[in-house]
Amino acid sequence: MKYISILILFLFSLNVKAQDPNEKGNLTNYYNQTLHFGFALGINRANFSIDPSEHFERFDSLLKVEQGPKMGFNLGIVSEVRLRKYLTLRFVPNLSFVERNLQYTFSRGDSIIIRTKTIESTFINFPLDLKLRSKRVKNFSAYLLGGGAYSLDLSSKAKVPLTTNPNPNEQVIKLLKNDFYYEVGSGAEFYMQYFKLALELKLSMGTMNILKKENTVFSNSINKLNSKILMFSITFEG
Repeated sequence: MKYISILILFLFSLNVKAQDPNEKGNLTNYYNQTLHFGFALGINRANFSIDPSEHFERFDSLLKVEQGPKMGFNLGIVSEVRLRKYLTLRFVPNLSFVERNLQYTFSRGDSIIIRTKTIESTFINFPLDLKLRSKRVKNFSAYLLGGGAYSLDLSSKAKVPLTTNPNPNEQVIKLLKNDFYYEVGSGAEFYMQYFKLALELKLSMGTMNILKKENTVFSNSINKLNSKILMFSITFEG
């Protein structure tokens, strides 16, 4: 994915000297239209940024806490308004299905025990991004985007009562329902005869501590938990 981003940026720089988009290619009037709509399909790789507790040493049997990224998918509706010829405002509300792991490594005498807590989330995301696009080279263009998003976790267990069961397997990690993200991304666009197809890579970084504190070793050992989501999408726009 790193090399894909570098290639897109390279192509973006080359397009500065490209011909006017109205000269040749499909959808020749695309850059002059005010509104565009479409839909997006994609996959995501969700992760956490973990800030351990300041008093981590108090949990003498807990050696470390690690995040375990997993894959999910997302569906979205695309709407885009033209601000300038090469600058647009992009709104892509989407539904994302996300799964992540937190792995806790404990020391029990001469043995090591790893307990994995799986956290499933269903997000409704409302991203608003500025998109800077290049000149077209016939039926190809590239773009950069950046902005922010509000996210609502429909699967949040924040209001579920704390279990009194001492069994560690019954204790869950609870995340707060609301979060705000800042995001950056890049993409490549291909102009077909009747629609535009785009490949987009976007990184979203959560700004809020989404961990709900409870009196368990699984939450007390973490001071701050932030979301990180890498999303690859294919969009179809008219």
